[in-house]
Amino acid sequence: MATFHFDLVSPEKLAFSGEVDQVDIPGVEGDFGVLAGHAPVVAAIRPGILTVTTAGRHEKIIVLGGLAEVSEKGLTVLADVATSLDELDRAQFAETIAEMEEGLKEHEGGELDLAIERLDHYKSIQQQLSSTAMH
Repeated sequence: MATFHFDLVSPEKLAFSGEVDQVDIPGVEGDFGVLAGHAPVVAAIRPGILTVTTAGRHEKIIVLGGLAEVSEKGLTVLADVATSLDELDRAQFAETIAEMEEGLKEHEGGELDLAIERLDHYKSIQQQLSSTAMH
């Protein structure tokens, strides 16, 4: 399988850089996969789990929004936050969700809608993590 260069960058660090077979991205307009030779595109990323496939090995990384750009040079993802599942503190993540739920009381109107949407994304990640733990 042909490979391509992939960089995953967050404000804190270069989370990943290297040649990969495929990257599956949680896009705002739907999840999508990138392979070598993918058409150029820029897409917004929603909070979710990004999967990097290299030589049959899958690495899952939580991203909490950002942008993905596919170009002739490869794929670059600029993520608001990028945390490997190995580095994730699941208890802290659950606590963040609880705090977000409690914080909903402080929002109204469009702000409430956005807070609920973000909470739903976090809960979706948590659910995916639970199903991942069972495999």
